Amino acid sequence: MNIENPIAFSFIMQDDIYLLDKDKLTYSTPAVPKQDNILAEPEQEYAPVPTIAIAEPQPLSFNYLGGHKKNFLVIVHYPEHDTMHDKHLAALESTLTRLGFSRDDVAIFNRAKYLDAEFNTLSDFFKPQKLLLLGKGSLPASIEAFELNKPSQLNGCQVLLTFSFDEMMESVENKKVFWEQMKQL
Repeated sequence: MNIENPIAFSFIMQDDIYLLDKDKLTYSTPAVPKQDNILAEPEQEYAPVPTIAIAEPQPLSFNYLGGHKKNFLVIVHYPEHDTMHDKHLAALESTLTRLGFSRDDVAIFNRAKYLDAEFNTLSDFFKPQKLLLLGKGSLPASIEAFELNKPSQLNGCQVLLTFSFDEMMESVENKKVFWEQMKQL
């Protein structure tokens, strides 16, 4: 069957016909002369296709205490506090001051508020060069276990897993061990 007038297709075939992009180039719409005896289809207006806005992923953000100016990350675990217990924070700041650091130099991050945060995510956000983990509860998800009070390396970062301040406040020996290891970090 050879049909020369494309409008005739609508009478023969009831389904829509779609051309691929490469086929559209080979076909052109012929100019159809107006004749009185041919019913002209009214021009249809099509509603514009709505555009779908794709939201950009939000950059990661964590709440922490300190200025984080020297890429020194301190991870703690205090479920009942926003950051740390006030007495423990004062003891940590005292220790940091004796080592030449201030609160502006470090980031104190409470892991209890972000239990699902993996180490790689934290590392990408904070980019630490030094990492102090206070207590085993402060270990981020998906991080290997470290030997207690033995400085080690992880991805070019100095890491120290030590006692929590609850453990240190009860034992003078734990405080001494903590201080000796902090001097090496």
